[in-house]
Amino acid sequence: MELIFGIIIGLLTLVFLVVVHELGHAIVARRNGVVVEEFGIGFPPRAWSKKLKNGVLFSLNWLPLGGFVKLQGEHDSADKKGDYGAASFWEKTKILLAGVSINWLVAAALLTILAWTGLPKVIPNQFSIPSDTTLTKQPVHVATITANSPADKAGLKVGDKIVRFAGETVPTPESLVEQTKQNKGKTVEIIYTRGGVEHTTKAMLNKDNPEKKGFLGVGPDQRQQIQASWSAPVVGVVTTAQFTWVTLQGLGDLVANLVSGLVLQLSPDHATKEQANKNLATASSSVAGPIGILGVIFPAAEQAGLGQLVFLTALISLTLAVMNILPIPALDGGRWFVTALFRLLKKPLTKEREEQIQGTGFMVLMALVVIVTIADVGKLIK
Repeated sequence: MELIFGIIIGLLTLVFLVVVHELGHAIVARRNGVVVEEFGIGFPPRAWSKKLKNGVLFSLNWLPLGGFVKLQGEHDSADKKGDYGAASFWEKTKILLAGVSINWLVAAALLTILAWTGLPKVIPNQFSIPSDTTLTKQPVHVATITANSPADKAGLKVGDKIVRFAGETVPTPESLVEQTKQNKGKTVEIIYTRGGVEHTTKAMLNKDNPEKKGFLGVGPDQRQQIQASWSAPVVGVVTTAQFTWVTLQGLGDLVANLVSGLVLQLSPDHATKEQANKNLATASSSVAGPIGILGVIFPAAEQAGLGQLVFLTALISLTLAVMNILPIPALDGGRWFVTALFRLLKKPLTKEREEQIQGTGFMVLMALVVIVTIADVGKLIK
């Protein structure tokens, strides 16, 4: 039952974020004189539809994977009244970037709410106003467990909160690492809580740590929360800007690892090829598709509570905004880039040429989604 609940929450979250993105396009298009022919939730085949008073066909579709908006004359070369193509370059810019803006604002709004109730601190220099900020630390918890490790054999699970280790309190993740080092090779008592219930277990720690997986075999973490009052809106907006920059940096690192990995693969040197494999593995682990995103949302909905789910929703909304603004054909930023490029070159962007560019981009994008989805399934199974 919990898994079904997690799946429903995950799908609703993704559909909501995509629908508000498309709603942004629709609202700005209508305000700039472009006819909106259809606004759909989900993807065809169509399950139900109704013509609204404003002339827009509203539809509910069977594939619950997002939503779409269909504009009249969507090609850049269309020139009839009410066509998207007949709009000015500035109007097209506003229409294309409206979805990005909505997703960014949703992220900022959610982070503002969390700044009032408890915003997770996840980057070292995360913004706050010291005079209006309270920083709280939750108990150290188990973030990862190595298979067949002492922790695994002792019955510890991801999410367990460590209360005492070998008779001592555990104030920070670093202190737990040090305590396991001091007690290596010994059998120690671990007191932890799971679901608010306290448990006790014993674990025989490793005598050495050659593979750097730890003497206990856990990756400890500690959630910290920033809570503000009057400065919450400022904290929410500035934190969204910080996360935007961090996301762009992450994408830059991803591309760098991918390109360097592919280039190094061409080298005959064995050590160089090993580094290439490491770079490609790093790039692969940094990417997640719909399955991977849902795999994160499920446990958040089931275990971590509403606050963590809202936080993840904000991050996914921000990621959608950042990805869609990139100059990749078939995405909003790509469509704008192609339009701007042909205007700069003073060349006509014909319907056939635009379909070829955007179609090729879409096929490449779908191929990447399939590859990433396969990788996501493999990660979840593993």
